[in-house]
Amino acid sequence: MSEKITVSALVEGGKASGGPPIGPALGPTGVNIFQVVQKINEVTQPYAGLKVPVDIIVNQETKEFEVVVGIPPTSALILKEVGAPKGSGEPNVQIVGNLTVDQLKSVAKAKSEDLSALTMKSAVMIISGTCVSMGVTIEGKSAKEFQKEIREGIWDAQLDEPLREE
Repeated sequence: MSEKITVSALVEGGKASGGPPIGPALGPTGVNIFQVVQKINEVTQPYAGLKVPVDIIVNQETKEFEVVVGIPPTSALILKEVGAPKGSGEPNVQIVGNLTVDQLKSVAKAKSEDLSALTMKSAVMIISGTCVSMGVTIEGKSAKEFQKEIREGIWDAQLDEPLREE
């Protein structure tokens, strides 16, 4: 029975390096760090510009490794959609971007595996909650105002679709 260890890190898509956090964590495993970093950059390329969680599973006997890519944090997906480098330090005062309902649904679908929501409507409510603390408006309205409209049924036509493909 071979001993496997898992190293978890948050890396920028396509830009991992042999430095911290990856290099020092993998050093003791004896695996080829250059090969691991190349593989991480290859599989995280679609997430360029986003921080992505990765798990590197190393078989200590054979020095073989596997890279498993997680889903970026909700806040990172929102920032990518609005094209902002970071959220607002003063979300009630400074607005960093605006999401359309379609962009909000796109983030909800990307995070669907991680959400407890069963419907698009409830997933969008969860994602819009993250917008509140980031200074991101939705359809030109504050996230709280948008959530109130969802509860009133104003957005039902746009949100009446499955969250996950069955």
